[in-house]
Amino acid sequence: MAIANKTVQQHIAAPARGNVRVIERLSLEQRCEYWRRAQRTVPPAWILYRRSVDALASAVLLVLMAPLLALIALLVKIASPGPAFFSQERVGKDGHPFRLYKFRTMQDGAHLLHEHVAHLNEIDGPAFKVARDPRLHSLGAFLRRSSLDELPQLWNVLRGEMSLVGPRPALPDEVKGYAPHYHQRLTVRPGLTGLWQVSGRTAVPFRRWMAMDIWYVNHWSPLIDLWLCCETIPAVLRREGAW
Repeated sequence: MAIANKTVQQHIAAPARGNVRVIERLSLEQRCEYWRRAQRTVPPAWILYRRSVDALASAVLLVLMAPLLALIALLVKIASPGPAFFSQERVGKDGHPFRLYKFRTMQDGAHLLHEHVAHLNEIDGPAFKVARDPRLHSLGAFLRRSSLDELPQLWNVLRGEMSLVGPRPALPDEVKGYAPHYHQRLTVRPGLTGLWQVSGRTAVPFRRWMAMDIWYVNHWSPLIDLWLCCETIPAVLRREGAW
């Protein structure tokens, strides 16, 4: 299955539906509700199937990968003093905040140094990414390139805060910089993998990234989710945009 470049480009150029000025005056929750009501109707069976697969797959993977998770946690502790896990507030479905879990890839307390590295940002838009972040500990770059740092998010999937497939969970400050129609991406649960994640990640310009997420929100189905899951392993192995 392939998504035509022209199709995604239409989502980049398309203006927001409705009165933009009215939408801009709404709260985050009201904007999400506006776009949720404007969406197509998804069969209830799809939603039930998706949540069932999320819960079952995340539980099984957490059990099977427990030795690997324990080993990574130990190696992080050896590489850098501090906790093995890092939690951070992200914006979930309908704008509701939740705590996202990852293996810690930076020195403990690295968030306090954000202002000192802000000028190193290498992507456009309100997101922030640095390829060679000086705050990384000795194991951090490897964990990021291999995407192993993302594995604890299976716990978020099991809890129902995330899905296996969906838009990348955004930071609150990123959401504040969204154009009104970008809030469409918040009408589904954020995902461990997704269209942006298998298409180059940080190598994708911000507007195209948002267009991919909006395309997914308006077209997702169990078949598309299966396709994206199958594309995830090759994407992880390519390591394109993984930093």
